Amino acid sequence: MKAIWKNAVIAESSDTVVVEGNHYFPLSSLNRDYITFSNHSTRCAWKGTASYYSLLVDGEMNTDAAWYYASPKPGAEAVADRVAFWKGVQIVP
Repeated sequence: MKAIWKNAVIAESSDTVVVEGNHYFPLSSLNRDYITFSNHSTRCAWKGTASYYSLLVDGEMNTDAAWYYASPKPGAEAVADRVAFWKGVQIVP
């Protein structure tokens, strides 16, 4: 699977986990050339606190377009050390 935004491959892996319709890629599969810091976070009742990354491709920012759970709650271990995408990031085989 590939996560693509603005024709750039943000992440690529044959080892994704699908949770609630979202493909979670291993953090190690991220192309760090396109990843930038975000201080945004949200809470999920069953997964825990999600932290975010923003994407920067060819000078264009996609704020908070990727999220991950640094310490998922019990029962959500499948998303540990993984990242998912939204905000226009295409997930393709």
